Amino acid sequence: MDRGVIYVATGADYRDLAVASARSLRVVEPDLAVDLFTDAPEAVPEGLFDAVHRITDPHDRSKLDCMALTRFDRTLFLDCDTLVVNPLGDLWDVLDRFDLALAHDVRRRSDLIRAGHAVTTPYAFPQLNSGVMLYRRSKAMRAFLAEWVRRYVAAGTYRDQPVLKDLLWESDLRFYVLPPEFNLRRVTMLDAWEPLDARPTILHSHRFMDHMRHGGDRISDVMALMDAERAAHEAEWDAAGGRDDHPIRRFDPKDD
Repeated sequence: MDRGVIYVATGADYRDLAVASARSLRVVEPDLAVDLFTDAPEAVPEGLFDAVHRITDPHDRSKLDCMALTRFDRTLFLDCDTLVVNPLGDLWDVLDRFDLALAHDVRRRSDLIRAGHAVTTPYAFPQLNSGVMLYRRSKAMRAFLAEWVRRYVAAGTYRDQPVLKDLLWESDLRFYVLPPEFNLRRVTMLDAWEPLDARPTILHSHRFMDHMRHGGDRISDVMALMDAERAAHEAEWDAAGGRDDHPIRRFDPKDD
C-alpha cells in the first residue's frame, strides 16, 4: 500500500492516547489507512484502525522495533500524544526526494536536547524529535532503522533521540527537517504566528499525558491544551528568575 499512518502503543494509557489521536486523524483524513501496533489488540475499539498488529515482546521503545514492520511504502509514524488538526496535504511528496523527514526538538539550549550518545555535534545540529517521523520503505531506510535499534540496545539508555542524533550526523541518509507545524511541540507558538505564517497540522504535547503522570483532569482538546501550555510557559519563566523586558536579554543566562 502506498501511504499510511502507524501508531505504537503498549499499555492501556498509551492505547487510549493512540485512539484519541487516531480519531482526530480520521476527522481530517477519513480515507487514509491507519495501523496500530499494540500488546493487546483485543482491547482496541473495532473499526478505528485498518489493521492492528500484536507486539509480542513489549518494552519502553517498542516503536523502534515496529517502524520497520510498516506495510506502507510511505509511512507517517505518530507518537500517541498527538492530535492531527488539519489535513496532511502534500506532506507525502517530501518522500519523492528524501528517505526520512522529521522536525527539530524544542528546549534546544538544554543539556537534555543537546546530548548525543557518543558524538558531539554543533549547536546548530540539535536532536530531532522522533515522535513524528515520515519515511519511505527503501533499502537505505531499512538499514538506518536497523542500525538505530542496534545502537539503542548497545547504548543501554532510556531515550532514543541521543542515539538518533548521532546516527543522523554520521549517516549518508537523505533526510529533511520539517517545518514546526508538522510537529508542533511548543503550541504557544500559535499565539505568535501571523495569519500567513503556517497552518498547524500535527500538535504534539506531553500535556496529553499529564493525567497519567500527575493525576487530575485529562487534557484532550486544543483549547484545554493551550490553557495548560500558556500556564506552563509562565511557570518556566518564573522558575528561570523572571522575564526581562528586553526581547534578547531575557534569554541571557541568569547570574548564579
